[in-house]
Amino acid sequence: MNDQDDQGAPAWLRPHGRGWTSGPPKRVFDNPWFAVDDYEAVAPTGVPSRYHVARFKNRAVGVLALFEDGTVALVGQWRFPFGAYFWEMPEGGVPMDEAPLDGARRELREEAGLLASDWREILNLTPSNASTDETCICYLATGLSQTAVEPDPTESLTLARVPFTEALAAATSGKIVDAMTVATLLRVHHMAVTGELPEALARAALGHHPSSAL
Repeated sequence: MNDQDDQGAPAWLRPHGRGWTSGPPKRVFDNPWFAVDDYEAVAPTGVPSRYHVARFKNRAVGVLALFEDGTVALVGQWRFPFGAYFWEMPEGGVPMDEAPLDGARRELREEAGLLASDWREILNLTPSNASTDETCICYLATGLSQTAVEPDPTESLTLARVPFTEALAAATSGKIVDAMTVATLLRVHHMAVTGELPEALARAALGHHPSSAL
């Protein structure tokens, strides 16, 4: 039994069965950030289905800035759809014709007032693939230095520099719920325990340090 595909990935990862089919979309909503398309579709089971898809016009990027002492930069802000306060890593939307890394650099500078000399793309996500085509790219930024913050006119941000372990605990206990931030914290923890981070940085990230303001 062959348990790998031609690229060396586990065979179970391949698509199974047939996919959705549909007629042409009818655009029912449009704005500068996303559009909504209406489809007459057929499910993989053969059942006819009406489907609406939100088509995003920007790619989401997020940056976990990890300092040499094992602390990370987080941003607190009110999010309109939930009417609630969220703690997140610096994030934002990048136009499809802009390099994602350039957008990530900008978000880190504007929201956290940080520059980074070392960047690693560590995660790709589809946060709501049942109803949108939004994609997310998550980065780890190290070699950090400070610069002036430049928030958007609608952003009222609180900046905090907290131990990585505290941020990870907040994510796993449901206190941090932003999907990109939770996934990236878990990915960086995985990197720290599997040798994907420099040893000194991994030890610092997995240690305990007091919180402080940026």
